[in-house]
Amino acid sequence: MTANPQLLKDLAFLDGRREAMTQTLREWCAINSGSTNLDGLRQMHGALAEGFAVLGATVETAPSKPKQLVTAAGEIIAQPLGDMLRIVQRPQAPVRVLLTGHMDTVFGADHPFQTETFLDDDTLNAPGAADMKGGLLVMLNALLAVEQSSLAEKIGYEIIINADEEIGSQGSAHMLTEAAKRAHFACVYEPALADGTLAGARKGSGNFSAIICGKSAHAGREHHLGRNAIAAAADFIAAIDKLSGAREGLTVNVARVDGGGPENVVPELAVVRFNVRLEQPDDAEFFKSAVDHVIAEIDAREGYEAELAGGFTRPPKPMTPKLQAFFEALKATGEELGIGIAWVPTGGCCDGNNIAAAGIPVIDTLGVRGAHIHSAKEYAKLDSLVERAKLSALLLLKIASGELPNPGLLEEAA
Repeated sequence: MTANPQLLKDLAFLDGRREAMTQTLREWCAINSGSTNLDGLRQMHGALAEGFAVLGATVETAPSKPKQLVTAAGEIIAQPLGDMLRIVQRPQAPVRVLLTGHMDTVFGADHPFQTETFLDDDTLNAPGAADMKGGLLVMLNALLAVEQSSLAEKIGYEIIINADEEIGSQGSAHMLTEAAKRAHFACVYEPALADGTLAGARKGSGNFSAIICGKSAHAGREHHLGRNAIAAAADFIAAIDKLSGAREGLTVNVARVDGGGPENVVPELAVVRFNVRLEQPDDAEFFKSAVDHVIAEIDAREGYEAELAGGFTRPPKPMTPKLQAFFEALKATGEELGIGIAWVPTGGCCDGNNIAAAGIPVIDTLGVRGAHIHSAKEYAKLDSLVERAKLSALLLLKIASGELPNPGLLEEAA
């Protein structure tokens, strides 16, 4: 595809941005914004509000809903979450895009990974560098390029930056769904792989907790009077583990069991925490019916009570014809910049799942190139800050100019 000289000229602003972007990334990564660190999230929220203010858009704070949390004692409580940042520019423009990202990381205030290391001149190892403070910088700088172009008035955008993506977006999913209904398509700034490969189709995901109550008793004198919640939990685990593979792509991962106590006491409580991944939307109903049956069987046992908490928070994101066309448009855009674009299906999930379920096409790995996310080895490739900002900016400008069709207005059968 022949590059449009004017559009490429609009990107020239980004050529000198690497040093400034790197410095800002380091400052943002120095702020601990673990999903449950509310003080750190407030600090990160303020830094982002200040950073994105240069767009000249409307910037506002939106509260998150509390998250349902099951404690180790089997109590269901409401966990407060950090506030979202919402930014709106030209909501009545003919082309409307939703851009999203998250300010939270998996590294809490007590996690040992808190500082940066330059692995080389182009590789920054820091908490959240790739996932996804680097992605937020890519988003911001792409929009700065758009704002300086002659096509700015043709494209409007809404930005949602949430504070609970790493723990399932229970408090912000409603906001993402509402915003998706106002947009034609969406861009999410999760990191690409180190070689630039993007995520295509994604599995759906749900997190559940089974709360199983038995009866405490002395393990020697009155063992027969007790009802062992750990033993019942073992039956539950064995039953749900067999559901892996019951549908193609369906997996069940039992991740943790809370409960028990002294060896001479029959345990009266067990909490089984597990994650479920699935490829097809209908599989959610299949799994829920199966697990409800297991819960009912244990609950019917004399002296036991069983309850299921949690649910599916990330619907599957299939590769629809609209999404395929969107990826092909991105690939053509990358060719103009000398960037190869490839994508693969993944079992991972993100806010892109929720946005896709609202009915618009979304590419959700437009952030930096990086690797080892969710570990102390996480890194971002610094040369991808400008590279990926140019990619997003050119994509948006080509859609605004009409050189590329608006992916949200394509016929699904196209």
